[in-house]
Amino acid sequence: MADSEHSKFVEISHLIKAYPNPFGDDIRVVDDFNLNIRKGEFISLIGHSGCGKSTVLTMLAGLNDISDGGIIVGNREISGPGPDRAVVFQAPCLMPWLTAFGNVMLGVKNCYPKESKAVRKQIVEHSLSVVGLADSMHKYPKELSGGMQQRVGIARAIALKPSVLLLDEPFGRLDSLTRMELQDVVLDILAKEKLTALIVTHDVDEAIFMADRCVMMSNGPKAGVGEIMEIDFPRPRDRAEVFADPDFFRYREHLLAFLEQRSPFKGATRVHNRTNLMGYLNKAELEDVFPRPEKAIA
Repeated sequence: MADSEHSKFVEISHLIKAYPNPFGDDIRVVDDFNLNIRKGEFISLIGHSGCGKSTVLTMLAGLNDISDGGIIVGNREISGPGPDRAVVFQAPCLMPWLTAFGNVMLGVKNCYPKESKAVRKQIVEHSLSVVGLADSMHKYPKELSGGMQQRVGIARAIALKPSVLLLDEPFGRLDSLTRMELQDVVLDILAKEKLTALIVTHDVDEAIFMADRCVMMSNGPKAGVGEIMEIDFPRPRDRAEVFADPDFFRYREHLLAFLEQRSPFKGATRVHNRTNLMGYLNKAELEDVFPRPEKAIA
């Protein structure tokens, strides 16, 4: 599916994130990152650790300053955080002294200050019901499992009625079964609410199963879009059918090959092995690996 002028809901253009370097030029973590996202599309962003995936997401969320370039969401250039972009982080970050209901209500109060208490209560209850917590909304975080706490985080995000849902490794701390359950919860919500979404993930199967397009990032520093892969499975998606489809393995093989070719540890085996064998090196060889510091001047 090619981009068109009418389908660009999120436009990320020549995005740069640089940090000051007291010893020379600024360090560019993300450099010339370009991506257009269609309305209602689900994008997965994948790459090696440290390549800047979460940096791109937090700039899109307005939580991280943009060094250069720009981001347009719904024909408006962003300049900071806003309720049109909700984030679900890896850790749910719940207030321990508030119930699940109270945690979701925090954002709802700020987002809908002019609404009546009854309307705000209805929004919170609906959001918690959608993620399967209708019977647990008055429990405190300590009374909830890790998966249930993350459901509260998802409910808190969708309660703001955002146009873009940003997911920063939201299932990374969960066991496999809970992870799959919450993947289905998110996909159901996106289908019903017709939200645009971007997920940062290290999980290859998750990146393929959930997304319409998989954006593979090059290694940092100066990371950008390395390749974009279209995922053509129809929606709604049945997990068993997708995982049995020959195309799934084709997508998986291509994605793994991309990551393997750009592995930051590729070619480092010889050095790694030598340092592991330092107990077997003689004194001269050991000093060659770890040079002796000059003696301090008395």
